[in-house]
Amino acid sequence: MSTMTSPPAVTSRQGSAPKSWMSSRFTAIAILIAVLALLPLVLPNAFYFDLVIRIMINAVIAIALNLLIGYTGQISLGHAGFFGIGAYGSAILTARYNMPPLLSLAIATLAAAALAWLVAGAILRLKGHYLAMATLGLGIIISIILNNEAAWTGGPDGMSVDTFRMFGLRLAGEQSWYWMFAGLLVASIVLAQNLVDSPAGRALQALHGSEVAASVVGIDTAAFKTRVFVVSAGTTAAMGGLAAFYMGFITPNLAAFQHSIELMTMVVVGGMASVYGSVFGAALLSLLPQALARVEGWETVIFGFILVGTMIFMPRGIVPSIAALLRKKDA
Repeated sequence: MSTMTSPPAVTSRQGSAPKSWMSSRFTAIAILIAVLALLPLVLPNAFYFDLVIRIMINAVIAIALNLLIGYTGQISLGHAGFFGIGAYGSAILTARYNMPPLLSLAIATLAAAALAWLVAGAILRLKGHYLAMATLGLGIIISIILNNEAAWTGGPDGMSVDTFRMFGLRLAGEQSWYWMFAGLLVASIVLAQNLVDSPAGRALQALHGSEVAASVVGIDTAAFKTRVFVVSAGTTAAMGGLAAFYMGFITPNLAAFQHSIELMTMVVVGGMASVYGSVFGAALLSLLPQALARVEGWETVIFGFILVGTMIFMPRGIVPSIAALLRKKDA
């Protein structure tokens, strides 16, 4: 008799869960949009606009990287290399070949995605620290090329980037760039949440749990890992290109190993397998250097303590850990 009476109760709970889930999702995105809309009213000068813009750039990249690390379980220590490809590819095509900035950005993004697709078949067969070392090597190779090919990239001295024009309009000024990156951030969050909650997203999470089990239930593990790696690399390259046009001057430090570590730390500290955790981690790690300006030279040490402390006391990241604690209190 117990088996006869249990389905209605399960159905009832399942029927109410999606409503609560959808409500919380729309509430969160509405709050974010409201904050982004009101923030320009309280930012006192161009410096703070620039700081918020850099947070949004990092947040979009962290969301894309979290799809790879947090949801799929694939480590990447070379994502700054894709950022550098997007930045330098867009700058070189615009400056040397007089291509429209939007076309240059598209070509540079596709080039980074194509490179990711070419190497994915080889490096994504690796696991654990072997995979980490392979992606680290890829990032270092890209960084070395950008430093050594001075005739194209300006070498360690960097190069100037032309003004970004789109459909005949010139995008200039912090406020104009603010609204563009704000729109991209909101779109990235919505798309990432939809992907995670789709059958493809559940397949990615199954990969993280166990590749063998995922294969047994019919998931093409190699194809899914390759796709998310390409999407993550392409998104990072696109943001690199836009960041180059925004900053107006770039150096190979954009593709340096330290930048890759900073991006990964944003994901780990903010929250693995958490879209809003990526945003929080990007904000925290972007603001921290400003807060630590008085202890110059110790930023990296403090970053290390934050990372170690998070791994010990909040292994899932700050946002998921706090959310779990709040749910426990409500229960």
